[in-house]
Amino acid sequence: MNRIYIFTGKGGVGKSSVAAAHALKSAEEGKKTLLISTDMAHNLGDIFGIKPGKETGSVRENLDIYEIDPEYVMENDFHEYMDYVKKLLQMVDDGEVMGMIPGMEELFSLMKIAEIYRTEEYERMIVDCAPTGETLSLLKFPELLAWYMEKLFPIGKAGVRLLAPFSKKLFSVEMPNKEAMNEIERMFLKLMELQELLKNREITSVRIVTTPEKMVIEETRRNYMYMNLYNFNVDGLYINRILPEDIDNPFFDKWIELQKEYIRVLHESFAALPIYGIPWYDEELKGEENIRRIVRDVLKDKAVFEAKLITEREHYEQTEDGYRLDINIPGADKEDIDLYQGTTDIVIKTGNFKRNIPLPNILRTYAVAGAKLEDGVLHITFVKEDE
Repeated sequence: MNRIYIFTGKGGVGKSSVAAAHALKSAEEGKKTLLISTDMAHNLGDIFGIKPGKETGSVRENLDIYEIDPEYVMENDFHEYMDYVKKLLQMVDDGEVMGMIPGMEELFSLMKIAEIYRTEEYERMIVDCAPTGETLSLLKFPELLAWYMEKLFPIGKAGVRLLAPFSKKLFSVEMPNKEAMNEIERMFLKLMELQELLKNREITSVRIVTTPEKMVIEETRRNYMYMNLYNFNVDGLYINRILPEDIDNPFFDKWIELQKEYIRVLHESFAALPIYGIPWYDEELKGEENIRRIVRDVLKDKAVFEAKLITEREHYEQTEDGYRLDINIPGADKEDIDLYQGTTDIVIKTGNFKRNIPLPNILRTYAVAGAKLEDGVLHITFVKEDE
């Protein structure tokens, strides 16, 4: 089965170099590999010393790179969806498009990745993502937009025809016509397919790159928690820029001791994950030969590309009294979790992120009876409302 590996981490931790090293190793194993950047501050071209174009370009045998230009992708690969979005956001008074839906550019980047995956041209796709916060926004956006679409367009085409004259008069906005509704329905299906692709543990792995620094560790912990909240499988941690212990310079003694402590904390916090340590190199990791140092020193293990099931997907289970929903949120603090039940959803909020989880029809007549966080798993129990 073809695989997707997504690399993320705080800005400046070296995730592009780590992703590039995996791409080189994959190509050397004879696997047709595509290295993709979704970060607007593209630097894959800098790493390999080339200037990528708007489409995929070959670096060496079995290895292509692709720095996604979301605007180009929107206009050239998904223009049928953009035509309606632009019309929807157009103000009748001056005919100017006021702006795009936040996150739309990132969404089309993901849709392009899914489109390439479906061609089966590449055995491995390695994605160098933007810094943590942007990556979380990127990965959760398909689910969020699909949720809104399901809520905004349940009225069907007949309802749209009835509302169209009022929407134009009152809100200066064109409601979708029959053709546009067909596009919306197709886009909704694509969003659902995209969610399943990203959350399929046999296909997609998320790998986190970090450094042994206090603030970076805290963000890494939150990143891992949020990734699990949104049901992504994180199956690898890379600790970058580890100072060698044999430096003959007293200036580094304190830094080495601090790093040892932070590395210990990372191993304790992420004991369930495979952990790879990457040394601090004496020169900038640019150029294929320098990136290959990571391959030689760190990625010797042939199992580095194996799919590893670290946490299970959320699932419902029938109990004697009703049902239970189990959600993995490792590292979460029960004091920081807010939970409430809507008409059709369970809403979970922790930190700056929240997730709406649709309830199966069978649970529409059930109410939340309690919730308990045990060993990083949130157990939510449901009983009949009249009980």
